[in-house]
Amino acid sequence: MAAYHCCQYKRGMLVAGIMSGTSVDGIDVALVEITGSGLSTRAELVAFREIPFPDGVREAVLEISDASAETSRVSQLHFLLGRLFGAAVIEACGQSGLSVEKVGLVGCHGQTIYHQASPSDICGFEVRSTLQIGEPACIARIVGAPVVSDFRKADLVAGGQGAPLVPFADYLLFRNTGRGRVALNIGGIANVTAIPAGGDPECVIAFDTGPGNMVVDGLVAHITGGAEQFDRGGRLAAAGSVDEDALAALLDDPYFARPPPKSTGRERFGSRFAAALLESDLRSEDAVATATQLTVRTVLIGIERFIAPVMQVDELIIGGGGWHNARMIDSLRSGLPGTRVRPADDFGIQTDAKEAVAFAILAYESYHGRPSNIPSATGAREPVVLGNVTPWFR
Repeated sequence: MAAYHCCQYKRGMLVAGIMSGTSVDGIDVALVEITGSGLSTRAELVAFREIPFPDGVREAVLEISDASAETSRVSQLHFLLGRLFGAAVIEACGQSGLSVEKVGLVGCHGQTIYHQASPSDICGFEVRSTLQIGEPACIARIVGAPVVSDFRKADLVAGGQGAPLVPFADYLLFRNTGRGRVALNIGGIANVTAIPAGGDPECVIAFDTGPGNMVVDGLVAHITGGAEQFDRGGRLAAAGSVDEDALAALLDDPYFARPPPKSTGRERFGSRFAAALLESDLRSEDAVATATQLTVRTVLIGIERFIAPVMQVDELIIGGGGWHNARMIDSLRSGLPGTRVRPADDFGIQTDAKEAVAFAILAYESYHGRPSNIPSATGAREPVVLGNVTPWFR
């Protein structure tokens, strides 16, 4: 018989947030102690672990994300990822010296393999859709706790983009009465949450700016024959020069000029987008430098066009793997004179853990029946409770 399992940890609930982003570079597990409710919610990161995918899994996920795939393959990976996500929570608890029995709830974003925020015609009907895989029943069974998953869909059905969803958590973690702050996450895709000084959630502006590490990672993997999956420290980019003509051609994509709300993913900026650089006659280092500058330039375009006209940007708070790319961060600092650039670590959130922490917070709110999308960020008609709850069962 199915039963909900709720375990209190210290003063609140210990929630495991699971994130596997568009870079597909592993499974992030954040163990977060959460107390309070709504805008009074407080989250403290207890532990964070990055669990690598087994050999071949990353390649299999990228294969079905970048091209049409057999239904059987999608179904099989859906259940496999559920098992791997559940096992990652067990491993993260073990590495952190915590009993998995203390975990009262799991929030799993799942692995996005398709996200279509704009409608297309299907059988005479206009349809928007999104698909994240990672079967929550597998996670619930392995961990022994209820799972909140499929966060994007309720917002999409309410007329929103289904993304970005982290602004609720960004607002809780970074709002300030005296400073205007922009939280930037540089994962596979880069996204921003702009929080005016002293502003209410309704004042928040958030959107995906474009590719984060995605194009750079694709180039590095190709150049090194798969030996490296990312530009460690931005060293390849630092050894190259930006080709302004190639960069201008990439910036010509209409997505960058489109006003928010907007969201995007691998379906737009995946391997086919990177092909323009792969097929060029640029030196490898120059191609990586150009792709790195594409991320920087599109973040700056997003801030300059859609955020700076309506609020002062005193601080840029960066999370995600992009923080470790010194070339990228230095270029952002140069492009934002007068703005203090800081890592999420300054706020008690390990830089690489921020999105996993966010989905722990979203799961906590959804489990208690409270909305956690921000309509001004996603374009939804109203606030909605995100995600589906899969109960724990023996």
